[in-house]
Amino acid sequence: MTLIDPQTTAHVAPPGWVRVCALTDLEIERGRAALLGGTQIALFLTRGADGRDGRVYAVSNFDPFSRANVISRGIVGTRQDAPTVASPMFKQVFDLRTGICLDAQGKDPVNLHVWPTAVADGMVLVRWDEPADGSAP
Repeated sequence: MTLIDPQTTAHVAPPGWVRVCALTDLEIERGRAALLGGTQIALFLTRGADGRDGRVYAVSNFDPFSRANVISRGIVGTRQDAPTVASPMFKQVFDLRTGICLDAQGKDPVNLHVWPTAVADGMVLVRWDEPADGSAP
């Protein structure tokens, strides 16, 4: 897991953004966890239409169904054109772009918090705000 302190890394990224890792630290369609302040996030690099690196997504690593920080270990896929991750615990499926629960496996849907991402000079940046919706422990 990558440990980031937003207080000490803010000076190397534009205001409001935190440098999390190098793009080369991410593997296509495999999750990575990072700790920003006291919040765990899950980062995903998807495959582009040309087969090369696609987009980077950042969602809460906290699975609201199992109540464990495991989303970064989830199974990456797609639903129609939406990039998704399925929880490794109970297999609920979430849209990586919006955090919306697409398949709650018979339970009431609960969404994941998402953060905007950018890549600059080979570094992954996350626009940092503490989730206010209770999606992080």
